[in-house]
Amino acid sequence: MDYRHLGKSGLKVPVLSFGTGTFGGQGPLFSAWGSSGVEDAHRLINICLDAGVNLFDTADVYSNGASEEILGAALKGRRDKALISTKTSLPMGDGPHDAGSSRHRLLAAVDGSLKRLGTDYIDLLQLHAFDAFTPIEEVLSTLDVLVRAGKLRYVGVSNFSGWQLMKSLALAERHGWPRYVAHQVYYSLIGRDYEWELMPLGVDQGIGALVWSPLGWGRLTGKIRRGQPLPEGSRLHDTAQWGPPVEQERLYAVVDALEIIARETGRTVPQIAIAWLLSRPTVSSVIIGARNEAQLRDNLGSVGWSLTKEQIRRLDEASAVMPAYPYYPYRTQEGFARINPSPV
Repeated sequence: MDYRHLGKSGLKVPVLSFGTGTFGGQGPLFSAWGSSGVEDAHRLINICLDAGVNLFDTADVYSNGASEEILGAALKGRRDKALISTKTSLPMGDGPHDAGSSRHRLLAAVDGSLKRLGTDYIDLLQLHAFDAFTPIEEVLSTLDVLVRAGKLRYVGVSNFSGWQLMKSLALAERHGWPRYVAHQVYYSLIGRDYEWELMPLGVDQGIGALVWSPLGWGRLTGKIRRGQPLPEGSRLHDTAQWGPPVEQERLYAVVDALEIIARETGRTVPQIAIAWLLSRPTVSSVIIGARNEAQLRDNLGSVGWSLTKEQIRRLDEASAVMPAYPYYPYRTQEGFARINPSPV
């Protein structure tokens, strides 16, 4: 397993990390993702640790806290071997303080996550969404209190826009508060919007990307092909309405390119899609998820080798879209390089 610094921090993370959205299986969305209990989670985590994958990502909202509980139970007795990343800010109930990033919510949310995880510190806490109703100063000063108390070691965000992240970074620098080092983002061969604003920001500010849904919400598994119905058992039957949209013909063009390169390399379609992500600027770690051992071992096969420049070019071309103004002048690799000469 290779390791990279998480953004401009001193923390090294594996290029593949394990997402635990499949733990718990509570609610219509997460039950479609998976329903691993402690025993299954323990086995999957063993495989991860044996492979050098020691970063495990969860969130309080995953299965209403059950994912954190199962992860904590599966890591019992070996907490020192793992890095735990969790998230908060999305709604956990209907009460006035059950969502957002206010001081009241953050203090209670962190204590709740610590209890469920069975630990006294969180390696990386990420805000799961931007809270437009809470002053950024209140958010950052509260995170500063939690870091100084030893409950958090690093902080980051997820699903922020460029201005939201940049304003937060500027205020953190002005006041000496903890600086976000990670941005957990949706990024895949069929979802490249991250590149137009957030990637250049990440290069400039030293923000490492933790990539969620690298297989495009389950569309780049190799099971979806042109002219064929959606396979039985695909989670897309139940979850497509919650995931990022994609134009069908573009999806098929990307899958066609992936299948050709998979045959050339003797690799699987998911392995090619993840390897492409690992070649991109700012990407610190790609979060893989698995409902079973076979899926996990296949995803682990994404490392230890590299795509050629020619294969990357073909994937770039198959997946390219015209970005929105004012980003389209920089849509080529050459244009990106002119404004971002030193990728993270």
